[in-house]
Order: sequence, then C-alpha cells, then structure tokens
Amino acid sequence: MAETVKDAYSKITILKGLEPVRIRPGMYIGDTNSKGLHHMVWEIVDNSVDEAMAGFATRVIVTLTKEGTVIVDDDGRGIPVGIQDNGLSGVETALCELHAGGKFDNETYKVSGGLHGVGASVVNALSLWMKVWVCRDGKVHYIEFDNKDKYHDTKNGHAIKPLTIIGSVGEKKTGTTIEFYPDFSIMEKFPFDHDIIAGRLQQLAYLNKGVRIIFDDQASGIKDEWNYEGGLKQYIADLNRDKEVMVPTIVYGEQEKAVKAPAEGKDTIYNIKVEVAFQYNKTYIPSTYSFCNNINTTEGGTHEEGFKLAITKIVNRFALEKKFLKETDEKITKDDVLEGLTAIISIKHPNPQYKGQTKGELGNTEVRPLVNEITSDIFEKYMLENPDEATLIVKKVLLAQEARRKSQEAREATRRKSPFDSGSLPGKLTDCELRDNTVTELYIVEGDSAGGSAKQGRAHEFQAILPLRGKILNVEKAKTNKIFENEEIMALITAIGVGVMPEVDVNKIRYDKVIIMTDADVDGAHIRILLLTFFFRYMAPIIEQGHVYAAQPPLYKFISGKIAKYAYSDQELEDLKQQVGNAKFTIQRYKGLGEMDAQQLWETTMDPENRILHKVTIDDAIKADQTFSFLMGDDVQPRKDFIALNAKYVKNLDI
Repeated sequence: MAETVKDAYSKITILKGLEPVRIRPGMYIGDTNSKGLHHMVWEIVDNSVDEAMAGFATRVIVTLTKEGTVIVDDDGRGIPVGIQDNGLSGVETALCELHAGGKFDNETYKVSGGLHGVGASVVNALSLWMKVWVCRDGKVHYIEFDNKDKYHDTKNGHAIKPLTIIGSVGEKKTGTTIEFYPDFSIMEKFPFDHDIIAGRLQQLAYLNKGVRIIFDDQASGIKDEWNYEGGLKQYIADLNRDKEVMVPTIVYGEQEKAVKAPAEGKDTIYNIKVEVAFQYNKTYIPSTYSFCNNINTTEGGTHEEGFKLAITKIVNRFALEKKFLKETDEKITKDDVLEGLTAIISIKHPNPQYKGQTKGELGNTEVRPLVNEITSDIFEKYMLENPDEATLIVKKVLLAQEARRKSQEAREATRRKSPFDSGSLPGKLTDCELRDNTVTELYIVEGDSAGGSAKQGRAHEFQAILPLRGKILNVEKAKTNKIFENEEIMALITAIGVGVMPEVDVNKIRYDKVIIMTDADVDGAHIRILLLTFFFRYMAPIIEQGHVYAAQPPLYKFISGKIAKYAYSDQELEDLKQQVGNAKFTIQRYKGLGEMDAQQLWETTMDPENRILHKVTIDDAIKADQTFSFLMGDDVQPRKDFIALNAKYVKNLDI
C-alpha cells in the first residue's frame, strides 16, 4: 500500500547540536581520511591565527603528542567565558553549537580564514574528547567535552560539567589552549603527517609577518619555529631559492583601502588589505599563488585576475614608451608576462565570497579593480625607479611572446574536435577497443622492448600502450616552442586528449587512468620524474582529478622448486626466503621491463587484480612547485648537496 504523507513525515529525524556532524562528517570536513583528519587541525589553528590577524596574539604553538593528541595554544584574548543568551558559557557555546562564535560579528574579527567554516565545534564533534583551558580576566578556566559511549546519552560534544575556574594568573596573561583526540570510530585511523602540518604552519608564518609559530612534534622529536618579519618577500625568496633569478629585486607592496561593494541588496563599505610580492627568474614556468584570509585559493579568482591585468598593462605601457614595441605591434599578453614570474597575492577581506564549497576561487567583484589599482601603482613605481631591471623584464617578456607565436601552431594540433577522433592520434599508440573513458587505461611505457611485451600482454579491450623512445624533454628548462616541437611530448598530448595549460579540458580525457610504467632502476625513476614534471606543468588538472598513476613492477622473481613468486620490495624478498626455510631457491633481479615476457608483465604490473598502482596527487601545489624546481631546474648545486647528504641511504644502485 502506498505510504501516506503522515507516515512519511513521521519518519523525519531532527538532528540537534553536533549530531549532524557525527552522522555526516564529510559534509563538514570533506572526508574522514587523512585530509579530513588534518582539516581538524586547521580549524583549531585558524582560530588562533585569526587572533593574530586581529592583532591580539603574537604566537601560536602546535604540539603533536606521543599519545596521538593535538594541542593548539595561543596568547590571544581567550575564548569569552561569560554566560550567553542560551544560558551556556561562551566557551561551551562556541564549541557545542554549529555557527556560533565571534566570527559572525565583523567588529570581533575584521577578517577570518574560517569565516565560512563551522570551526572548532566540528572538531569537538569528531573528537573522542576535547579539553580547553582559557586564560582570561586573571583566571584559568577549564572545560572538558567527551564523546565516549558513556556520554552518548547527553548532547553530542556537550561538556562533562560546566566551565570551571581552576586557578589564577596575572591580569596580562591571556590565551586559549585546546587539546583534542580524534574519534577513530568516525575518522579513519591515519597518523598525523609531520610534513603536511609543518608545511601549512610555515605558510601561515609567511602570510602573517611577525607572528611566531612553533611546531613541536613530540612523536618524531622534531621542533620547528617560524617567524618571518619579511613576510611575503621572504616567501618569494624561498620559492625562488632553487631558481636562478633574473633581477635581484623582489617587488613588494601592501595597502588597505575602503571599498564599496554590493552585499545583501545594498552597498556596504569594506576595508580590504592587499599585499603582493613578485620576482622574475630565468625559468619558463609561471608560479602565481593567491590567498584570501590565509586560505590558498588554488583556482584563483578576482584577486588573481586583478594582479595579472595590472602587470600586463604596466609591461605593455613600458614597452611602448621605451620603443620596444610600436603601436601597430601585437600587444604583450598575460601569458607572456607570467612566464618565469613567481608571485604571491594575499588579501584580507571581511566578507569573502567563494565559488563552490572548497574555497578554491574567490568571487568578490570589488576585489578585481582594487588589486589591479594597487598592483599597478606598486609595479609602475618599481619600473620607473629601476630602469635597468625593467628593461631586462621587458626583454624576457618579448622573448616569451616570440616563443608563444612559434608554439601556437603546435598547440592548435592538440585541440582535436573529438577526444576519440583517431585520425590525429600518434602512430606509435596501440589504442584499446573501448571508447568509454571511465574504464580505459593508457600505459606509457619506457622503450620499444617493454612496449612490445606490454602490447602482447595487455587487455586489449580497455588498455592502450604508448611506448616512448628514451627520456622525454625536461620541460622545466625548455622554452615553450621547443616543448611543442618535441615528438614524444606531442605524442603524449594527442594521445591523452585534454590539451595543455591553460586550456586543459579534463572532460576530453581519453583514458580514466594514465599509467607511467618504467623500469625499476635509476633511469626508470628519471623518466618517471620527467613525465611527472610535464604533467604537473602542462596538464595539472589530470593529476588533481586523480587520473595519473605510477605502476610498480616487481624487483625480483623468487623461485624455489615449483614455486615462483614475485617480490616488489626487499622486505617481501626476505619474507619469501623465510617461508622456504632451508630449501634451495634462486632469485632473478629485474632491472628492466624488457626482461619480462608478455605473460609476466601482465601478471605483475598490468592485471587489475594483482598489480600495484600508486596514484599521483598534489596535496600542496606550492610545495610541488618547489620540489620540481629543485629536482629539475637549472640550479645544479642544491641537487649535488641533496645527493651528498642522502647517498648513504641508497640501496640497489644500478651502475
């Protein structure tokens, strides 16, 4: 019998307090794996940094304890402790009620990184327990929250008992300390990653000059401290550390202006702070990063657009005034100006509006003309006061313009009408039969020998093979036109089908998985990093959306009697030795994929049931940029130093 309206309404569940967070955590922190776990840390840290941004805190200390808890301590004003309209203390209200706290009052926090989040209350909901100490008004206030089973009869995340005064301190001592332990009945059991946390904390120190940030990882025994009085200028210097700079000056400026902006049906005046820093280097790679209220807007937005408009306008103006260009010449474009530029754009806005839920792209229309105006003033002043450096910049940009013209024809060849049009596919590609790009796979294989085995051993319905001849061009060092004249790179571009930056369209990808399959030796590793460098610089969205993988071939074939097994690591090999005891065995060390026949290659590296694939991810684009510059750039000395320091750890080096 059909369900009645009354019956349907009787099944509606009203979730109260923090219950929605525990039931649907992904809606609040993205996921319950490692990324979500670290998001819990950011929510608490951002509150402390907000105090620093508001001018009330000078230091933030983050501690990872050996017991697996996280402690965040600041010397800000301390969470309010007075009783609120709901009858609870300010601390309990902020940590137990969604959308409660001082950030909804523009007078309390003029800008806030967590303005659109739900903050510490979500961390409370997803923690087994949370302890809070507040120093305020000369007293130490303490409260503890618990989500253990015995407390589930109370409101989730509710305090075990009300806020209590447990001691006294000097009137001038203020601050908040929060300790929490994630609830691994909800969150997946991942360890906190030292490098991820250290990277984010260091970034916050760059973005908030003068704020002292300490990271004490008691589990590893590593303690770091950052305090950058140089702020963004120091950030640019460190980003360009492994690149050869073209001009010594880091262009820098900051300014705060009152701007009229539409909000809630009427014009509102916002005080917006704009800070920019940039410097040219001798590479051909643009590295522009933007932030709003300390949040990395990875997809750009109006602040980034305003910056790019400004530098393009100023370079064009200088080129015309100094007779590098005539009025009838083709204008310099944004892409020409960005080549070899490392730039940071950071704004502080009391009411940021983002496109989508991830805060990846800033949408405030009033920001674009403001950043354009401020950047134009800063850059024009620099160009006028430093004519020699300005000339070097314009000459570099004009060379980029010339390279762009030469590469345009090659770029056009990458824009096929259909991603499945076989007419322009590279001849060396052995394509698969299916055209369903949700299941198809492309194996990029090192050398003709391995390519032949892969072609014979593959599942021809959904696996395509593209053999490469040797090592592809290092795009980190090459001019744009040289890249698009390279046969191997053009084969990659046309086979994958998405185009190249800045016009990548992932919807046109011909294969769900693009799998790099190289030998398990030094040369194989080098080819893999060359391919990854190309993908990162010219097809980054296919990495970001999870389409790029590295295959792991076996290192050894272990034979004992009639038993033949493969080992993918030294530890697996030792385990196999232990299993056969005193029985005789032989070991074959694979140095190349070409040493395997088609059946062996299928069994070990291509069979979806048995193979080992490692998905390539970009958790931090800025860190990835630095890593690729370090590994593949022009400056050789840092790599020599790295090799000298780490050579002792190398095993099975093929000579």
